Amino acid sequence: MTLFRLLTEGSRVLELAGSPDPKQDAQQLLLAAFHLDMVHFLMNRMTELEESSKNQASIRLYRDMIGRRKKRCPLQHILGRQEFMGMEFMVNRHVLIPRQDTETLVEKVLVHQEKEKKKGQALLDLCTGSGCIAVSLAAKGGFDRVTGTDISEEALKVARRNGEILLSEWKKTGMIEFFQGDLFDALPKNGEKYDVITSNPPYIPTGVIQTLEPEVRDFEPQAALDGDEDGLYFYKKIGERAADYLKPKGSLYLEIGYDQKRAVCRILEDQGYKEIQVYKDLPGHDRVIMARQRD
Repeated sequence: MTLFRLLTEGSRVLELAGSPDPKQDAQQLLLAAFHLDMVHFLMNRMTELEESSKNQASIRLYRDMIGRRKKRCPLQHILGRQEFMGMEFMVNRHVLIPRQDTETLVEKVLVHQEKEKKKGQALLDLCTGSGCIAVSLAAKGGFDRVTGTDISEEALKVARRNGEILLSEWKKTGMIEFFQGDLFDALPKNGEKYDVITSNPPYIPTGVIQTLEPEVRDFEPQAALDGDEDGLYFYKKIGERAADYLKPKGSLYLEIGYDQKRAVCRILEDQGYKEIQVYKDLPGHDRVIMARQRD
């Protein structure tokens, strides 16, 4: 048995199962199972593997991983990680897998913060999930305090772990806190206000969820997807209350679905927010709305 034969075997299994990118998935799983990087794989892919217990265990692990991916379990759940903003976040079935689309929101906050050059800023991230937005901005932004909330305690276990591990690498431990509860109700009743509020809330209409690819529909948490009948439930709730938690001229950043620009802008306009702007993601879809604190 060689690594190349194992790769071919796994690729074929995933191809027959309808996996969108069978060879790439099989390759990543093979590297993970054998603790290899690409250089060592290429150097040794045609060499017969030794009949050692270690190699046999790696082969079993690889085939088990292929079996899970065959059932359309997300690759990120199998590997337990996903890269976001150049950092490796832990993920599992309790959190939404961070997407590149969401990096647009983080990048816009960083750009605007750099322009304003304000010190001592506080940030609140609602529906924090894995903590990818909150932790990324705590690491790369100039915030003094970062707070995240989520209704799922299991999700917050993931967020806290990501915060502890990743922020220790940036020597910024202790600047982030997470609270369990429904949006703003999770926060301590201390009257704190924030310079920036961010959120990637559930925004998929309930009836659309069953049409999504199996990796999303069957494996990612429904609570992180379902935005009620029209997909706008959380935008309405956040819009109604965010102004009460923003400092004067504070900013609200929301990720949106590609077709929700007009509806979410109307929600924010009706609530009195000012300077509403919409930003596109890398593929060119409307993805982030920024609004300023209402008068």
